[in-house]
Parts: sequence; C-alpha cells; structure tokens
Amino acid sequence: MTFTQHLYRMWVWFWFIVAFLILYPFFVLFIQRESWKIYAHNCNKIWAHVVFFLCNLPVKLEWRFRPDPKKSYVYCPNHSSYLDIPTLCYSLPGYAAFVGKAELAKVPLFGYMFRNLYIPVDRKSSKSKYDTVQAGFKMIDQGRSLSIFPEGTIPKGHGPAMIHFKDGPFRIAVEKQIPIIPITIPYNWIILPDDGKFLPRRHLMKTIIHEPIETLGLTATDIPALKEKVFNIIEAELKKHNPEVTNWEHHRK
Repeated sequence: MTFTQHLYRMWVWFWFIVAFLILYPFFVLFIQRESWKIYAHNCNKIWAHVVFFLCNLPVKLEWRFRPDPKKSYVYCPNHSSYLDIPTLCYSLPGYAAFVGKAELAKVPLFGYMFRNLYIPVDRKSSKSKYDTVQAGFKMIDQGRSLSIFPEGTIPKGHGPAMIHFKDGPFRIAVEKQIPIIPITIPYNWIILPDDGKFLPRRHLMKTIIHEPIETLGLTATDIPALKEKVFNIIEAELKKHNPEVTNWEHHRK
C-alpha cells in the first residue's frame, strides 16, 4: 500500500466515524418514538452525503425511473461491498428500510441505530429469515419501502458478478402486490472491495435505478421467473459497466 493510499484510507475512515458520532445524539433522540424514526433515517442520508463529499467520491445517479417517495416498493440491488447500504441511503428517495446482516446490529453505537431503524437478519437461522419476511410485511403496511439484497450476501471473490437470488424480496413484493425496482451498483466492488483490507479507493460511485416491475396479479408460482428477470436486468448493466471483467460465472440454482 502506497503512502497516498494509506493517507486516503485514514481520511475516509476518520470522516466516516466522526460524522456518525456528531449525528449519533440525533439518532438516539429520533429513535425514541415511531413517528420520529423517519428523521433518524434522514440523518443517515445526511451522514452519507457528508462522508461522500468530504472523501471526494464522485457520485452519479442514473434515474431510469423516479420512485414516488409516498409509495412502497421493494428495491433489489446487487451486493458487492460494505459501501452498498450507505450508497442506497444516499440514493433512494423516501423512507426506505434496509435489510442487513445481523452482525451490523452488534457494532457498537451503529448497531443500536441499525436494529431500531432497519431489519437485521441472521442468514444461517431459518427463524430469523422468517422473522425478516414478517418484519418486511409490517414495514410495507406502514407505508415504507424495502431495500433487500436478493443475493443475501456479498459473493466472495466474485467482483461484480452475482450469485443466485433468494426468494425473500420477491415473495414480499408478490404478497403485497407492490412493484420491484432493480438497482445496479456497478463500481462499489472497486471502491471498497470485500477483501478484508478495508482499503477505500477513489472511483466514480454510480447507482442506476431501473424501471419498476409490476407484481399485480402475480402469485408465488411466478417468483422464479421474476427472479430471473431482475437478475438479467442487473447483470446486463454490470457487464456493460465492467467490460474488463472476463469471468462472469455465477451460481444459479
């Protein structure tokens, strides 16, 4: 690692932590009442905007559809970096709820905010996955949108290539008869790769919000075709933005 890389890493993580600590009293305050939690979510948006600006990360949002912040959707983004949730928080309009791994709920300070505002899930627990779906139904009933990574995890060693999608987000969308919006995040695997080094790199951070896929009239039998359609939309965009990647093998089942 060069001196410049080391310096940039310290700068990024310094502002990532300091900006959160400055906002933390507001998180604690707004989490106390259900009607105030939207303001805690907005604090997360502020956090993301401040950190990306101070870290000089160029950001581009490509709107192929502009979601109505007053309507509920199930957002389905690809997952290649720990940066993905902050990216979505920066990008998505309205009061969205994120589903993230249970380990996030155990991080000091951050975990308190996450488990009280969003939905942690233990992917190894059938009960936790069931509870996550039920919590998703509840969020939709409250008028919120859901953002769920259909891969369920960051694929190890796959770069931008995706792995087999889980049923969860599609089941929720079909059950509640609300649109699914595919989201492509093509470069986060470059900016903050999941390689254990936590070494951020400066690169364009782009998010593509695709046109919605309606689920009205669909049933559980339509879920496999729905998963395939969303997968193909995102994968085509990932290939377009990452032409240098030659290995696009994935694990469809």
